[in-house]
Amino acid sequence: MSRVQLALRVSDLDASVAFYRRVFGVEPAKVRPGYANFVVADPPLKLVLVEGEPDRPTALDHLGVEMAGTAEVHAATARLAGSGLETRVEDGTVCCHALQDKVWVRGPGAESWEFYTVLADA
Repeated sequence: MSRVQLALRVSDLDASVAFYRRVFGVEPAKVRPGYANFVVADPPLKLVLVEGEPDRPTALDHLGVEMAGTAEVHAATARLAGSGLETRVEDGTVCCHALQDKVWVRGPGAESWEFYTVLADA
């Protein structure tokens, strides 16, 4: 199963966690200093909150697609590269307090997209 990821840079992590807890009606799946994420079943969404600078508006950090496993990430890498997009592969990297395999691409507006799988908590 794949799900879309939306990563937001927020100025007040505690207030944002409280807000999204009410919005989606679920508890955060992971909370670490400066970081939290929610795994929402309906709609299928991975919402990531990254603590930014105080008193700044919330901003898009990056977008992503969480994939079931490394084989799916490698297939996405081949498909993206085969379509002419520049890819940046990061296998075995620690990101968002997890060990991950991933590939990055940039959209025409410089928005970052990651296609990734979580291998283990970190």
